Amino acid sequence: MNDNISQTNIPEEFILQKIFFVRERKVMLDSDLAVLYGVPTKALKQAVKRNLKRFPDDFMFICTNEEFNTLRSHFVTSNRGGARYLPMAFTEQGVAMLSSILNSERAILVNIQIIRTFVRIRAMLQTSHEILGKLNAMDATLGEHDQAIVTIFEYLKELENGKQNESDLKNRKRIGFRPDEQK
Repeated sequence: MNDNISQTNIPEEFILQKIFFVRERKVMLDSDLAVLYGVPTKALKQAVKRNLKRFPDDFMFICTNEEFNTLRSHFVTSNRGGARYLPMAFTEQGVAMLSSILNSERAILVNIQIIRTFVRIRAMLQTSHEILGKLNAMDATLGEHDQAIVTIFEYLKELENGKQNESDLKNRKRIGFRPDEQK
């Protein structure tokens, strides 16, 4: 567990970094949840396998090789700690169900934080969806001379749908402090 993260108060940004979109769902991976709960990944997986009836496909699924390889491209390390098995991906409901099988004080407190983070994400997506609806209504009234605004609408739609041009992301100038850079 990261030394900067206290036993019961995990920064929302840390949790947000552990939420991914797989199969058009927001999920957290077993290894990340195990770190947050302070248990070995193997123990978390065993607890889930002993209680599989509590985890239907809309609560938890095992990633495919292709999904795992796509996720792995998001991680800093190349092999995700040398995992031998494909990861379990837990939806918001699956994370909530984990609290019933990992009955420790830490698991309960961490689950509350994770669920609150999922709820905030849902609220943000709803707000952005409402804004996009208003922008679409405005878009319908625009003339051809407002091509720049139409382009902005297209980018906003891509962002909402999670579609981003990978070449744009790779070619972006990085910002922020980089210790390996000369001043």
